[in-house]
Amino acid sequence: MTATEQPFIATMANPILEQFDRVAKRSANSEPNWLLPIRKAGLSKFSESGFPTQRGEDWRFTNTAQVAKLPFQLSEKSTSESLTSDILNDATFGSLGGIRLVFVNGFYSERLSDPHHNSNGIHVGTLSRGFETAADLIKQHIGKCASNDDNSFEHLNAAFFQDGAFVHVSANVHLEEPIHLVFVSTEEASGATIHLRNLVIAESGARFTLTENYFSIKGVSYVTNTVTNFVVRDSAFVEHIKFQDESLDAFHLATLHSDLGAASRYISHSFALGARLSRNTIRSKLNGPGLECVFNGLYITRKDQVADHHMVIEHTQPNCASHEYFNGILDDQSKGIFHGRILVQPEAQKTDAKQTNKNILLSDSATVNTKPQLEIYADDVKCTHGATIGQLNEESIFYLRSRGIGQETARRMLIHSFAGEIIERVDYKPAREELDQLIWSRLEQNPRLSENKQLP
Repeated sequence: MTATEQPFIATMANPILEQFDRVAKRSANSEPNWLLPIRKAGLSKFSESGFPTQRGEDWRFTNTAQVAKLPFQLSEKSTSESLTSDILNDATFGSLGGIRLVFVNGFYSERLSDPHHNSNGIHVGTLSRGFETAADLIKQHIGKCASNDDNSFEHLNAAFFQDGAFVHVSANVHLEEPIHLVFVSTEEASGATIHLRNLVIAESGARFTLTENYFSIKGVSYVTNTVTNFVVRDSAFVEHIKFQDESLDAFHLATLHSDLGAASRYISHSFALGARLSRNTIRSKLNGPGLECVFNGLYITRKDQVADHHMVIEHTQPNCASHEYFNGILDDQSKGIFHGRILVQPEAQKTDAKQTNKNILLSDSATVNTKPQLEIYADDVKCTHGATIGQLNEESIFYLRSRGIGQETARRMLIHSFAGEIIERVDYKPAREELDQLIWSRLEQNPRLSENKQLP
């Protein structure tokens, strides 16, 4: 034990160390021998830093004290048979067809899944199975951590991840139907932690859509800590749609890495509707010339929810484009945080980068902290950024009312249109249509937007 580990362990890490002993024994018995050192390194880094605090710039507006206070208890494999295929089919994206992997409390459910193993150039299965069939490929990527050593939850994930999805699509394979990753919690007691690690590799020229769906059956306090790595090779096209709708007592901590090749196209959408606290840490490295990536997000919060998006998009090669669009609709005492940084290295000439964050406050108690940034070391670039925070535009409302539309209906139309800016960027049409209906329905449930409720 190092000197830097001692103070942290003395105050808060004993239960974490006890849990790690179990993980280390399992790893030594059933995992590749190169994985245990990665787990130990993750634990060591987490022990040095501990849970992030608001003294750090990256977490200045996000308080994780409630997460740190929860008992650190690794989730157990669910024996509940109450979760049925009908429930999954009724969930978001459940009726779209395609390949489906289901994880219940972090553990793979063979009964509820429809995987494909090495069929026509497609491998969609669990990471644990991938250790047996594609260990060398996984080893190249699974040990990589974020360049930002302050990402404590990623280090914690490296130490404790239980399982996750391993998706490998071979060169020039095009999938007409999406790949669905479904993560559902049936936890009944507070304090459980679910650690998931997903690895998605698209070889050169591959094309597919992948969805992530997180939701809860019970309303208890638990933690989902997930790390997802995308490797998109040259000329591949991947659309990634994440939908998070967990219990309002849950905590959702997610890290997304994307490593993008030349002339590739990567579109990532984040829809954050659930969880008491959701934090999406996004890191993307543009490693080849001529590529395009889009990060697109919508967060809708109420009560005391906190939705946080923190991203760094690094341009390292010329003639690349990155566009980030994030809209927030906030009600009650909820809070939105957006911290975006576009980093353009000296070699990244002809960069085209845009970053916007727009927010609508439905109550006087809702708050937003937004900080879009540009850090540019090249001299031939086109980069813009901006942010807006406010209530609905009164001139637009007046315009609609002058056409005979009532005030409440006018407000609903404007908010639906505001959310629609994000939804319409979803390329896969069936998912776009389902999201449009779902978001419409969710907004209609808000009493501030109902026909019979007078808005302030």
